Amino acid sequence: MSSFSRRSFALGALATTTLAACGNGIGGAGAATIDARVDSTLNFMYTTYPGTRDLASRASGMLVMPLVTEIGLGIGGSYGRGALRVGQSTVDYYSSASGSAGLQIGAQQFSHVLFFMTNEALMDFRQSAGWAAGADVEYAINEKGETLRAETTTSLSPVIAVVFAQTGLRLGATLEGTKYTRIIP
Repeated sequence: MSSFSRRSFALGALATTTLAACGNGIGGAGAATIDARVDSTLNFMYTTYPGTRDLASRASGMLVMPLVTEIGLGIGGSYGRGALRVGQSTVDYYSSASGSAGLQIGAQQFSHVLFFMTNEALMDFRQSAGWAAGADVEYAINEKGETLRAETTTSLSPVIAVVFAQTGLRLGATLEGTKYTRIIP
């Protein structure tokens, strides 16, 4: 026989609240909602950082994550949903998730776009069961989201990340260790 204590209830409520917060507002309205948010995110990025238009025109594909929510209090994590665009068409939908442990406190939300600059990088991403961002991702906008770097090393990287529109009480945003998984919205 199992007993239901206040501690069990509190832990269950905390877990449910945390998971609900990770839903990051996209909800369950499906593909149309994700696509609308992707369009809005791309319009904001192109307006705010005009240099990203050139990256987009040279990219084989772009993974657009309109809103990623990241929280941490000793143990942390992040979650978001977005779409993979090839040309002007959405070809797949993905979730991004990461976990971390250590000295951390705070929460933030941000947007990011991964530009796949080669067909090989795009195919590696699409064919993987779960692709993890790591050291092979080159960041084109600094952590404060101020400037676009157009360096030779950036333009030669197979995957370029642009992280922008950060809000919250946690400094910096990194995609290292973030796992991307194909979803059906």
